[in-house]
Amino acid sequence: MMTFLKHSLVAYKNRPALIIEDNPDLQIKLEDGKIQKVRSKDIILIHPGPVLNITHLEPQTGDTETVWELLSDNTVTIRELAELAFGKFTPSTAWGAWQLVCDNLYFQGMPDCITAYSREEVSRKRETRQLKASQKIAWTEFLARVANRQVTSEDDHFLAEVESMALGKANECRVLHELGRSQNPQNAHSLLLELGRWNNRFNPYPKRFGVPLSAPVSDLPELPKEDRVDLTHLPAFAIDNAWTIDPDDALSLEEPNRLWVHVADVAVLVLPDSPADLEARNRAANLYLPEMTVPMLPTKASKRLALLGMDDISPALSFGINLDSEGGIIGVEIVPSWIRVSRLSYEQAEDMINSLPFEGLLRLAQNNEARRKRNGAVNIELPEVDVRLEDGKIIFHPVRSLRSQAIVEEAMLMVGEAVANYALRERIPLAFSTQEATQIPALPDGLAGMYALRRLMKPGQLKSVPARHAGLGLDMYTQVTSPIRRYQDLIAHQQLRAHIRGQDLLTSEEVLLRLGTAEAVMNTMRQVERLSNRHWTIVYLSETPQWHGEGVIVETDGRRSTVLIPDIGLETHLHYQRSLPLNTRVPIILEGSNISELSAFFRIDDEQSVISN
Repeated sequence: MMTFLKHSLVAYKNRPALIIEDNPDLQIKLEDGKIQKVRSKDIILIHPGPVLNITHLEPQTGDTETVWELLSDNTVTIRELAELAFGKFTPSTAWGAWQLVCDNLYFQGMPDCITAYSREEVSRKRETRQLKASQKIAWTEFLARVANRQVTSEDDHFLAEVESMALGKANECRVLHELGRSQNPQNAHSLLLELGRWNNRFNPYPKRFGVPLSAPVSDLPELPKEDRVDLTHLPAFAIDNAWTIDPDDALSLEEPNRLWVHVADVAVLVLPDSPADLEARNRAANLYLPEMTVPMLPTKASKRLALLGMDDISPALSFGINLDSEGGIIGVEIVPSWIRVSRLSYEQAEDMINSLPFEGLLRLAQNNEARRKRNGAVNIELPEVDVRLEDGKIIFHPVRSLRSQAIVEEAMLMVGEAVANYALRERIPLAFSTQEATQIPALPDGLAGMYALRRLMKPGQLKSVPARHAGLGLDMYTQVTSPIRRYQDLIAHQQLRAHIRGQDLLTSEEVLLRLGTAEAVMNTMRQVERLSNRHWTIVYLSETPQWHGEGVIVETDGRRSTVLIPDIGLETHLHYQRSLPLNTRVPIILEGSNISELSAFFRIDDEQSVISN
């Protein structure tokens, strides 16, 4: 073990220190005067002293490069290096020599064995240092441009990491750290907007959550030749929103109490475990964004199936449902078919509601709704809007409560219930949609009551055995009407087709395993849709700074109220100087919005009347 004498100069963490107590209990004094106990292995002897004050060490100058060339392959001590570089060996020159070693450009080693780097090594180190110096300058200049909001295309490589964080692909961001901002996607998004790198309208959420934005490209077979029931004599109507591009169900009324629900025959082309099936499983459903729709299946599916009403005659899987006078299902027939479909918007169908067959379809729908209500169905009526980007404009389409919509909704429920009963009777493994009942206390009237009721409802579950769906008021239910848009429905069609053709069925375990994979993706898809809808809503408000409208108070906590804004489908919180009753309609004014935070701020317009319902 090396012996250290009192008043000798040592290096401690590459800084000078003075020995004030020698072996065995070593104590040193640091530059700032602090005293510290150390171990002998923590310090390096630089000069034996005596040194009385390390603050008097003088900076040294000399021709370092000449000394390096003289040393070549020789080994020297720190005394010899100090004498060669500075002409003498003193505490100051010894410390100067040690700094040359610590600099690690020309020399390396310890005080008793110092060697020079080769010419090639020194050249490489110089290049590395020059590169770091230039990078430091570039970084400093970049930060200055960020501060002045004047970034250029030369800054792309710096901003790439900001984009990565904004898109959820990175957990750390040096730029945000240097700017003193929390490192999260929202702050990264905000900075990109401030710098003009991203447009206010750019929707980051699909990429942030990693959902695909292009259609699948899996190949599909041609429509096979097979026996199909000719139902073209029955007028069939595909009733949907005017902007729907993939109609996949249609309705016919054959007799007063016989309803046909025709569904695009997707399973004839998409077989279990085919490439298209695997892709659909990994997508779970169509992705509906205000700016675009991303299909679950290849676009060829629409062409091959001539989606209902897009060609004169379309192939379908048709469900003939026999109903009793009170709307109860007494039988179902399932057949591959040919149908002739007319496409109608909800508004067009509403105008024809008092003519046949719509009058009859409405009667069946009303009977079914009444039956479900008798069985405990829960009806939640809250204002909804569809947010869409049309020709560059952000449009809010209110979801109207039309009788034509009720016809379609009840028909979909009827066929789901009928197929669930059919699958149970025929022992066809399917996924059944279920929901546990909720104890519903006394609730307020109006929208406030509906808002509270929605929060009370328990989430639905998929099960391999039928169970009650309390919200729908059905003892059993499965989804079968959107196989081109929803993977759960596609599996049901695959099972029904296999059963009809006498082919092997998937087991209950296989069905649930496949749906489990899809369900995990579905949760992400729905989150992306929800965030995207809110994104475009906040963009609309940012582009309409003078916006004002009406809100409805649906929940209160003292002077803090939860307010629904029906016109734009937004929920917000407001503070007011006095407590307002539930269901009060309040005039509100936009105070500000933040696109990256998906937030908007409103206040009650005191100049307008507050109306209590």
